[in-house]
Amino acid sequence: MVGSTSDIMHKSPSHTMELPRLIVVGEKNIDNFGKFLAHLHPTKKASVIAGNHVQKIVKTKILKSLNGSKIKSIWHIPNNNDEKSIEFIQSKVKKDNPDLIIGIGGGRSVDIAKMISFNLQKPFVSLPTAASHDGIASPFVSIKGEKPHSLTASAPLGVFVDIDIIKKAPKKLLAAGCGDLVAKITAVKDWELGRDMTGEYYGRYSSNLASMSAKILLEAAEKKIQPDIRDIVEALISAGVASCIAGSSRPCSGSEHLFSHALDKIVPGIGLHGEKCGIGAIMMAKLQGQDWKIIKNTLKNNGAPTTAKQLGIQKEMIVKALIIAQSLRPERYTILKQVNMTEMKALALAKSTGVI
Repeated sequence: MVGSTSDIMHKSPSHTMELPRLIVVGEKNIDNFGKFLAHLHPTKKASVIAGNHVQKIVKTKILKSLNGSKIKSIWHIPNNNDEKSIEFIQSKVKKDNPDLIIGIGGGRSVDIAKMISFNLQKPFVSLPTAASHDGIASPFVSIKGEKPHSLTASAPLGVFVDIDIIKKAPKKLLAAGCGDLVAKITAVKDWELGRDMTGEYYGRYSSNLASMSAKILLEAAEKKIQPDIRDIVEALISAGVASCIAGSSRPCSGSEHLFSHALDKIVPGIGLHGEKCGIGAIMMAKLQGQDWKIIKNTLKNNGAPTTAKQLGIQKEMIVKALIIAQSLRPERYTILKQVNMTEMKALALAKSTGVI
């Protein structure tokens, strides 16, 4: 008998995989950006979202490349990544009526372009100028709001990376990218817990891809060598693609991200996303019974902060963030569901891992 009750009971829920169509990673290849767009999608007009500083660095070269491919561009500078600022730029982009939207920058501009492209149902291209987090290839965005956490938007149609531009970004940004990568170790473990405790969908392939993205950093730290910048960029792209395959941010975002979002709420604007996720990963790994010292050494090896002091955050705020973290996404099962995080427990955890 086809479609018996037992068959229906054991069916996994369906989910959508939206993947980038084309990813280019090269060095000193920014002159080819116009050709990349022309090959990717029929483009006569593009709306470009990029910050002031980024425009000073790359606008001339990108304009030349776009003009060479007969692509008209209209540039917009985002003030902030809160809902009001996004709505303001979105109204301008809507008037542009572009064929596609380009996000250029270290994080904020790419997120804003991603959100606007999702809302206006226009294709989106990511051109990162820093390797500070895995959002360069994922369908998720961080928007400031009542509950700061990732929202689902569009996966980029294309990702274009010039390693030479990434190399010129402040070292702090690359270190933050490393923090976001080691976070996959605790995120994947949390996803496994969710599978075991609630029966939620767990994707082995996407979780392995996310874990592998962190592995290159761990291996380099063990050998006491610096990972290659290109490897870090490709690992961040792979992590973003892992989320696309999973149909959720699960393989890349767990309790350590909830801790980071809690700090965003308590002390907004202090520390980079990847820095906070890295410190969160140290503590969550200890709760999970994983080797947290490897994570700490890996962060140190890449120049990422491992203490509240290095992050510029007071001890009390770390404790408070640990206590409220799980409440930001009560529906997501993480190790924090298994711990009744009191002030005493939070203090002990932060102290035992050297975070405070």
